[in-house]
Amino acid sequence: MGIMLGAVSLNAVQSVHQRLQTDAQRISLLLQLAREEAIVRNRQTAFEVFEQGYQFLVLNENKWERIEDLDTLRGRPFTFPETKLSIISNDVAAAEKLRIVFGREPVSRPFTMILRVGADQVSIDADGVGHFVVE
Repeated sequence: MGIMLGAVSLNAVQSVHQRLQTDAQRISLLLQLAREEAIVRNRQTAFEVFEQGYQFLVLNENKWERIEDLDTLRGRPFTFPETKLSIISNDVAAAEKLRIVFGREPVSRPFTMILRVGADQVSIDADGVGHFVVE
């Protein structure tokens, strides 16, 4: 009975890669929502990474402010505090600041976001027209 319980417990616990994949799925859905918010609000919206998490910002009168009026775009910590995130983009500013900015236009620059914990990594590919794919 103890062996069976142990086997069930091991299968119920997600691996680091699976939890990283879940984080990436959540981020990709939130990026899609942030992109749509930028278009609907007719204001630039940004995804920004900080030490152990991420947040969403909106540009108000030339000043970036955290989005407070939408619970879905609130700041969140990464599942693993040691998560490292990098952004590969032709937009050097976004790559240096770890900030993705969505404009009012439905087309933006493509990018790849990589989440890494130790040897495990997952990427989010954005094609610039609103499709985000987790790989």
